[in-house]
Amino acid sequence: MATVTASLPRPALPGVLRHRAASKLLLLALAAAVLVPLADAHWSSGSWPGALTVDLSGPLGRANDWIIDNRDSSPLFLYFFGYVSNAVVLSVRAVYLVLLAAGWAGVTALGALVAWRVAGVRLAAGTGAAFLACGLLGMWVPTMQTLALMVVAVLTSVIVGALLGLAGGLSARTDRALRPVLDTMQVLPAFAYLLPVVLVFGIGVPAAVLATVVYAAPPMARLTALGLREADPEVLEAVESLGATGRQRLLTARLPLARKQLLLGLNQTIMMALSMAVIASVIGAGGLGDRVYQALASVDVGAALAAGIPIVLLAVVLDRVTAAAGEQSGEPTASHPRRWLYALGATVAVALAARLAGAVDWPSGRTLDIAGPVNRVVDWMTAHLYSGVPYLGGTADWAGHFTTWVLDPVRDGLQWLPWWSVLLIVAALAWVIGTWRTALTAVLAMAAIGVLGVWKPSLDTLSQVLAAVAVTLVLGFATGIAAARSDRCERALRPVLDVCQTMPQFVYLIPVVALFGVGRAPAVAAAVVYALPAVVRITAQGLREVDPAALESARSLGATGAQQLRQIQLPLARPALLLAVNQGVVLVLAVVIIGGLVGGGALGYDAVFGLAQGDLATGLVAGAAIVCLGLMLDRVTQPTERRAKKGA
Repeated sequence: MATVTASLPRPALPGVLRHRAASKLLLLALAAAVLVPLADAHWSSGSWPGALTVDLSGPLGRANDWIIDNRDSSPLFLYFFGYVSNAVVLSVRAVYLVLLAAGWAGVTALGALVAWRVAGVRLAAGTGAAFLACGLLGMWVPTMQTLALMVVAVLTSVIVGALLGLAGGLSARTDRALRPVLDTMQVLPAFAYLLPVVLVFGIGVPAAVLATVVYAAPPMARLTALGLREADPEVLEAVESLGATGRQRLLTARLPLARKQLLLGLNQTIMMALSMAVIASVIGAGGLGDRVYQALASVDVGAALAAGIPIVLLAVVLDRVTAAAGEQSGEPTASHPRRWLYALGATVAVALAARLAGAVDWPSGRTLDIAGPVNRVVDWMTAHLYSGVPYLGGTADWAGHFTTWVLDPVRDGLQWLPWWSVLLIVAALAWVIGTWRTALTAVLAMAAIGVLGVWKPSLDTLSQVLAAVAVTLVLGFATGIAAARSDRCERALRPVLDVCQTMPQFVYLIPVVALFGVGRAPAVAAAVVYALPAVVRITAQGLREVDPAALESARSLGATGAQQLRQIQLPLARPALLLAVNQGVVLVLAVVIIGGLVGGGALGYDAVFGLAQGDLATGLVAGAAIVCLGLMLDRVTQPTERRAKKGA
């Protein structure tokens, strides 16, 4: 009898309960069954209760007034911030004067020779053509102004980022302390921290440079720390066994081994600094960004495009040069310093020849006016495509329908939900995809938005993000799958994705304003175009990296291409697809906020309004809410390492 009893199978749990996500949802459902009636009895309204808000307008207003009153008399401003401001102005002016002295011929020759030394003849020709195109568009002087600003901002960002990365790479405790700071620097929208920078340094170049440094330094810090931490331990042990000191190990082993990460950090810093070129123009940076901003303010699409093209060209050239430098082993450039001297000598010779010939400045008669033709095309599009297209309507009709049928219902639905139900949904999503710590972080971030008193504007922004992410993922996954399954499609998409990824965020507003006018739909359209390349690339790469043996096994069993995709590639590429979702959300949020300039409203408008009116409370509260929203969206779209390990 005992034998029979022992052989009986144990009662099995239902299949759904054996699934970890289902068990988590069951626990949440039980908790909700107890807490929801209590919450509904006290807070049945959808809006955040006023008793749970904290009014920061008073303290922030007093801080604003103190800065204004003491900016010209306090020793802190006179002997610290004043010296920093003067150093930035002198540095930018010195670089700008050097560029002007070199003339268009010298600058073009220098750019082409550097590209030739780093990446070869083809990139050198492209670099020279890019600089010449800036002159042909009549934007040579603004381009030099932007380039001077970027040189100083990038050098400062690299120094600050490298020092922070060095501290984080050599100390795990410092790295943990720096991580939330770097997260905040990257997620905080530029408009939010432009305001305190302007209050301290005033309108002008110093504020623009320092705001750019805050935005562009984190990638350098992160990648420097990553490169130092991932240095080959066997090499480090070999160097240590030879009696090398800590400083010698750093200089002779760690930094050389981290060279690729350092150059990648430089590449990302340059891209982020250029993306700030237009935003910094709002506070007096000048250059190309100011031309784009002024043109957008007057809805002059032609003038905006004429200034936006040089920004894109600079971004593409600098991206290609730094990326090529990162791919090299280090020997071609480091072992031939004489060639660099020859290149510098050739540049000086070209600049002197141009000066002797009286051709320092770009000839005024050799410019191409594209603003007029572009505006005529825009006028034609407005007359023929904006509305009234038979059967299809027009771009304005599409924007109106998207707002009426998608954006308004999503926003109204989120704002109708009781605030505690929103927190419960956030907790469920974050806990299913991560751990209880992930859920707690997401819920606290969302609750902080309510405490700041911007619950409804935040849900409006969230509705735009959700709509843009949905469109981005549908288009991005479909395009990424096509690129992964067809080499021809991948080759055709590559230059388009390259250009789209190197364009600054602000430039995307130019075509959408021309096509859709102003409003929330154009902001969503710009966000989709900005985030789409990253989603396509990550999706295609994830599908291409699926184990070929698994695909070959499926083919041998007679699986069709669609079956291989559904049953093999998509499940195995799940981490890459989740990363694509996460990056899509982060990139969409960045542009939806900037969409406040073209009628996007919500938190983006508050951030822009706070900057324009000098209202520190409005700007900083909106910025803090955007950070919390970004943190919440990041937690509910990216699995934690612990969850990934358990799933494995």
